[in-house]
Amino acid sequence: MPPGLTGLWQVSGRSTLGTLDMLRLDVRYVESRSLRSDADILLRTVPALLRSNGAR
Repeated sequence: MPPGLTGLWQVSGRSTLGTLDMLRLDVRYVESRSLRSDADILLRTVPALLRSNGAR
């Protein structure tokens, strides 16, 4: 998968997650991607940016 604007890992904790967690989330996304999951990730992106949770 080419990288995108946002992703499941980015809205699930970013730098608070370890590398293995990041990879698991990326694999989970690839295995179950759909328009609904993409919409969910996009909706979760704005609050994640505003809260800055997990940002370093």
